[in-house]
Amino acid sequence: MHGSVLIIDDNPGVGEALALLLSLHDIQSHHATSPEAGLALLAQVPVDLVIQDMNFSADTTSGEEGVALFRAIRTAAPDLPVILLTAWTRLEAAVELVKAGAADYLAKPWDDTRLLATVENLLELADATRHNQVQRRQQQERRQRQQALAARWQLGGLVFASAAMEQAVALACQVARSDVPVLVTGPNGSGKERIAAIIHANSAVQRGPFVAVNCGALPGELIEAELFGADSGAYTGAHRARSGRFEAAHGGTLFLDEIGTLPLAGQVKLLRVLETGRYERLGSSRTQHSSARIVSATNADLRAMVQAGSFREDLYYRLNVIEVAVPALGERRDDIVPLAEHFLAGRAQLGDAGRDALYAHPWPGNVRELKNVIERAALLAPGQLLTPAALALPAQPLAARTLDEPSRDAVVGALAQAQGVVSHAAAALGLSRQALYRRMDRYGLLPGPGTP
Repeated sequence: MHGSVLIIDDNPGVGEALALLLSLHDIQSHHATSPEAGLALLAQVPVDLVIQDMNFSADTTSGEEGVALFRAIRTAAPDLPVILLTAWTRLEAAVELVKAGAADYLAKPWDDTRLLATVENLLELADATRHNQVQRRQQQERRQRQQALAARWQLGGLVFASAAMEQAVALACQVARSDVPVLVTGPNGSGKERIAAIIHANSAVQRGPFVAVNCGALPGELIEAELFGADSGAYTGAHRARSGRFEAAHGGTLFLDEIGTLPLAGQVKLLRVLETGRYERLGSSRTQHSSARIVSATNADLRAMVQAGSFREDLYYRLNVIEVAVPALGERRDDIVPLAEHFLAGRAQLGDAGRDALYAHPWPGNVRELKNVIERAALLAPGQLLTPAALALPAQPLAARTLDEPSRDAVVGALAQAQGVVSHAAAALGLSRQALYRRMDRYGLLPGPGTP
């Protein structure tokens, strides 16, 4: 346990006893023997918690000095937790200060176990609060960067909130103006074509066509004809000449999806186009020129395919001048709920339980799977609050679940079982205490000011 506590008590023995108790649990402390010295120390030394006496005069039991000190601390540090120590002070004064925001009050002589538990919980809460504040600041900075991206570049309405996707989008925009080939990598359904479209929309050929071809969806014998075109009679069934995708993409962008499925013969011809800009239709000797910008994509490990001899090394390096890696949805979980709400488009609503279910699901099918789940739920439960049952997510093994993201009910149940002891509840959930505090904050389960 780490933290820093300011003790304000005019009795040196009290200060020494508290300092010793805290030091045994790795908690640093500072001691001031008067309200004035305490406020001066508060202005000089960063602390996480104040333990203050309520009386600083032997001839009064009103607690006026303690009340004035508490209010001064509140003014100087509104969010700093304060524990009140009471001896002969009127109990009503301490209760009023708890209502005004004091964290707790303890009678002198205090119970070491209770005092220590109170201090540790408050320090953990302060640590979790700081962590949340850092996270919120980072999220705000990320939102500002993403807004700046959207203001400067054409993003085609792409929805994202995660830092991982922001990095991929920023790189795509950065390389869009150049004319070098770009390889977009990532699992199926992660949004590779959307990234390719962003590259085109911000490129020098943005006014030209954007032609997408899924190499994996074409029969092997037709891939060359699809890419380069074919003259009449070039193959069985070719009754007339046809143009290919390179010709259609002239002056624009040609997006070659699933490039790893391209057979070796097609790889040779593609390499020639990348090197010279020239190609021939299938069955023709007339050379044609292509000015298409090449963006390719794959969910395969092309390096491994090069090692296995199924993908040309020279073509790999031609295509992979710049690589934009699109992370799986499970690796950018901050995008899950914004994407789901975008797909819902107001047709239904997500409650907390529905959000938790979406967030906990591993999404092996990525954004495509999420869209299908949301479309189905919106169709079957229009205008309703979508529950986990309405989302009908596939069951997943316990080991595959996101253990550090328990549902609200799980958190409430663990806290009840642990009788409110956060460290015990966290252990039961497999979380650190800080992680549980963050989850409690998200669910609105943290005690408000003045809660004993």
